[in-house]
Amino acid sequence: MIQLENITKTYGTGDAAVQALQNVDLHIPAGQVHGVIGLSGAGKSTLIRCVNLLERPSSGRVIVDGQEMTRLSAPQLNKARHRIGMIFQHFNLLTTRTVYDNVALPLELMGTKRQAIRQRVLPLLELVGLQDKASQYPAQLSGGQKQRVAIARALASEPRVLLCDEATSALDPQTTGSILELLRDINQKLNLTILLITHEMEVVKSICHRVSLISDGQLVEEAEVGEFFTAPRTQLGREFLNDFLQLEPPAALMERLLPSATEDSHPVVRLTFSGDAVSTPLISRLARDCGVDVSILQAKVESIQDRTLGLMIAELLGSSEQTRQAMQYLESHQLHVEVLGHVQRDD
Repeated sequence: MIQLENITKTYGTGDAAVQALQNVDLHIPAGQVHGVIGLSGAGKSTLIRCVNLLERPSSGRVIVDGQEMTRLSAPQLNKARHRIGMIFQHFNLLTTRTVYDNVALPLELMGTKRQAIRQRVLPLLELVGLQDKASQYPAQLSGGQKQRVAIARALASEPRVLLCDEATSALDPQTTGSILELLRDINQKLNLTILLITHEMEVVKSICHRVSLISDGQLVEEAEVGEFFTAPRTQLGREFLNDFLQLEPPAALMERLLPSATEDSHPVVRLTFSGDAVSTPLISRLARDCGVDVSILQAKVESIQDRTLGLMIAELLGSSEQTRQAMQYLESHQLHVEVLGHVQRDD
């Protein structure tokens, strides 16, 4: 449904040139919800705006629903954009128009007759739960209600694709949850392909089928959401996951961590369990089979769509050989083992 091929976007020329996107390839099948995450300035907004050519790529091809957008004439491009809805962080509603008239605006611009507009707008207001707000103005609405109006407006032209540019960033957590539930419902009822950019891992966890990670204008990692949360392949992916899960060693322990092992130290590890490993008593087996004591400092279990993710920070107490065998044992059972540092043994 959405296919980006070797997309590069450069702003400026010569020494002042800034490359916002570098050789980006991305394919999103019809009906999928695909998230793009990254730090501020990574190129997320530029990427999503290249899909409907609000930003024209410096090079590469953009294909949406079988049409190569980058080769269309201006009238053809305008028509193609009717099949691509877009919602923004700050809603972009017209303050002098009612809820009904905001939703009707795209249809008016397309020359749709008044009765046909009414037949389209009223069901959309019902879909987003605002049928009783049709005559109100944006100033009378909450942030979540404004975003619902924006979603209804984006759906007015019956798009095949919906682009979401940080659509929940201005909302509180409870409102964010209701908007994500609405987007999930729309995706399922309308078989709408959704591409969203966000810096919020909770958004990705809640609604996306796949996720891409962007850094310095390049897509550095792509995976199914369950796989990304349980086994990110890049250091940046692991940092995003750790920030989201908020599983860090106690501050007092961090102050004692040594960067490398000594003869009289033991490792502090972060363990990531997924699949069958979550329900297997590996820690008790580890202590029995490898002769190490395990001091569990922190632990939690997260449900990631259809997967279960377990995390633990622990000290492995034993000789150097015993702890080496213990880490090999854990890795052999498909656990991700990250050594955070080493702590001097207490005699």
